[in-house]
Order: sequence, then structure tokens, then C-alpha cells
Amino acid sequence: MPPFVKADVRHNRTKLRPRIVHIGFGAFHRAHQALFTDQVARQGDSDWGICEVSLFNDTAIAALRAQDHMFSVLETGAESTEIKIVQAATCALTPSLDGPEAVIAQLAAAETAIISLTITEKGYCIDPATGRLDMSHPEILSDLKGSNTPQTVLGYLTAALKKRRELGHPPLSILSCDNIQGNGQVAKAALLAFARQTAPDLADWINAKITFPCTMVDRIVPAVTDDTAADIAAHLGHPDPCGVACEPFKQWVIEDNFAAGRPDWDIAGAKFVADVTPYEEMKLRMLNGAHSFLAYLGYLAGYTHISDTMDDPHFRSAAFDLMTQEAAPSLTMPAGADLRAYAEQLIVRFSNPALKHKTWQIAMDGSQKIPHRLGGSLKHHLAQGTDFPMIALGIAAWMRYVSGMDEQGHSIDICDPLAAELYKRANQPDPVASLLGMEAIFEPEIGRNSDVITKVTQAYNALLQHGAKAALAAL
Repeated sequence: MPPFVKADVRHNRTKLRPRIVHIGFGAFHRAHQALFTDQVARQGDSDWGICEVSLFNDTAIAALRAQDHMFSVLETGAESTEIKIVQAATCALTPSLDGPEAVIAQLAAAETAIISLTITEKGYCIDPATGRLDMSHPEILSDLKGSNTPQTVLGYLTAALKKRRELGHPPLSILSCDNIQGNGQVAKAALLAFARQTAPDLADWINAKITFPCTMVDRIVPAVTDDTAADIAAHLGHPDPCGVACEPFKQWVIEDNFAAGRPDWDIAGAKFVADVTPYEEMKLRMLNGAHSFLAYLGYLAGYTHISDTMDDPHFRSAAFDLMTQEAAPSLTMPAGADLRAYAEQLIVRFSNPALKHKTWQIAMDGSQKIPHRLGGSLKHHLAQGTDFPMIALGIAAWMRYVSGMDEQGHSIDICDPLAAELYKRANQPDPVASLLGMEAIFEPEIGRNSDVITKVTQAYNALLQHGAKAALAAL
């Protein structure tokens, strides 16, 4: 592998220590939290570095090590492109290369002040029906039996915090950066439930000493394709197997609740607040809700990328209406928030032709996303007695998608933890009622509501009879 020739010798890299251990060295983390931390080191006298940990991808960690823990972020806008080199990582670990003990030791180290996470919804092993830890999850069961190599993040965290307490090291913060409502609370509830099964006294210590700040993260980071890898190599001057491409926009809102300090991420544009909830719900219901809406309808209509849907005036208009007429009224925001301007900004972001964000990628794991992205707005309209045609169509499109066949008669690769059950229900005589009846996805106040059943059924029939483009145009 060629040297990372674009490394910035002016970077404050020699002062950095692995005070953050990040689990989940994925594309989003590289383009978001790692870049924020790198920019703080460039602009201030920071010693906050990152130890990158991947529990299941030794290839990425090996590649990162081979290029002195540096990687590139290609910010691609409609009018300009900029390559940035991230040098915030000081080390990298993975159980398959270093052993689980090395990972646990780094998590437990005295200098570790923050353990951050990007492990997706699935990584917390939460039962969607109850919102609690899934005690029947096979990997949870394996970890609770005390295997030498943990199979879950919860297993690693519990082992590390047990060791940390035994060594007398100070408490730290666990910072979830996943796109989950109340992500800090979800992480805390899952970890406490797991720890109570193995060491109740440790669970009490975690509850009393460890903090779990909530965060709202936002940046569109598509999966790297051969084309984007080629673009990165062209701008960098050589290939970068750890490089990622993303949009220029980035946002990070963080609950300022840290047990052992934190970087001045606000130098790089982050916002520290007492309560993340309003910003979190704004993003989930407007950005993520519209993203899922466009993903399912766009895929059914034959559009490969989100930017392709924005070239269709009906899709563009519908996404804006969904955000401003159905999602925004459900939100309670701090003074000064301009939700219409936010929706206008999102339409511009969705339209970025340089981002090849696939509708299929966004459509993944819909059973985990639909309740948060569309459910909150829907409950507001049910309570107010107001209409929700776009939400109904979005849910119907998801149902049509999980039936496994698109409008052109091609099979759909449904990537979802409940894929088998979804497919079965979507191909029953009354798929709408069957899918709405899944309490793992829809709360009874939604799934059993006659108005919801009627309107989603009407939208579903419109999709079957006329197709996604015509059904959307009719609205």
C-alpha cells in the first residue's frame, strides 16, 4: 500500500492520546465523529485521540493500521468537492487480530474517558416489541453463559467496566452516536439489563457512576461503491480502503453530561445542549421520515438513488409536504427553530447528484426504523384528528416493498432482522392488517386503529393498481 502522502505535518497529532475508544469503525463514524475530533485537534490544543475498535471487521482495522491510522473523507457537493485527511486515530484494535482481552483492556484503561458507539439499532439487542433487552437473543445468551470471547457490544462493555471498577479507575461516559431516539437512554437500559444478569453490584455502580449522554447525529454518508472509491483515489492520489464520501453538511447535537470530560467538539460546529430530544425528533421525523418515504416509493418506482427521486417533481413535492405538513406539526421546538427552512435545506441535500445514496440501502432494516421515523408523527395526527396521507402512503410502500417483488416483477433483497416474518405477512390475503398487527413494529394505538387501517389499505391498493409514481402523483 502506498504511503498516505496527504498527511498534514502541521496536525497536532503527536499530542493525541486514546482518550476515546470508539466501537464501530464504519463509514458514518469516519465521516462524522472522527472528523469532528480531528478538527478539534487541528484548531485547538487538544489531546483527545481515538482508539478505533471494530468487533467484526478485521479487514478495515488492518487497512487502517497499514496507513498509520489515517484515512480520507471526500466531501462532495453539487458544486464543489474537498478531500480531508483524518488523523485523530492513534491506535486500532479488533478481537480477531488482537484478542478480546486487548479490546477489554483498552476500554478499561485509566486514560479512557469516553466509549463511543456506532453499532446500529441491532447492536443493542433490544426487543422492538418491549423496548427492553432481548433475553432470547442467541448472542446475548452466549455472553450470559460467560464465554471467553464476548459476542455482543454489551458483553464487552460489561467485562470492561467490571475490570475498570476493580482497578479503581474513574468512571467514564458511554456516548451512543446511533440514529436511535433517546440513544443514550437505550444504551444505558440495555447495558444495565445485561449487567444485572451477571453482576448486580456492577449494575448499581454503572447506574450511579457512568453517564450516557444522548446525541443527535446528521450527515448523509452513502455506502462506498467502486465509483466512490475511484473518486477518492483520484482526489487523494492513491487508493484509500478506509476512505469515505459524504455530503458537505454535518450536524451534531450533544447532551452535555460527561463524567470525565470531553473534547471541545463545539469548536468544530457541534452543539452542546441540556436536552437533545427536540432536535432528535426533528431529524427523525423530517429527515429520516422523508428518507424512508423516498426510499420505499423510489425503489418501487425504479429509482436507484435518492437524488433520482428529486428529479421527479411529484416525489420532490411529496417529500416537502410530508416534512412540512405532516411531520413538522408534530414537533415542539426551541424558540427560533425554522422548520420550513430546515425542510428546504433537506430538499437541497437530497438533490445532491454527487451522493449516490441508494434507495435500497436506506430501505434496509425498515422494521427497526418505521416506528421512529413515521410513528411519532402519525400518533400526533391520530390524537389531533388530522389527516396523514403521505405517512399512510409511506407505510403502504414499505409493506409493498417487503412483499419481495417490485413493480417490474423483479425480486427484492429484503435486508431486515424480521425479513422472514415480514415476507410471510406481506403475502397473506390481507397484508395491511397482518403487518399493522405486528406489535414488534406498531404500537396497538396505531396498528389497531381503524382510521390507520383504512387509509393505509387505500394507499396500498393504489400502489398495487397504479404503481408508485401514479399513486404519488394523485396526491
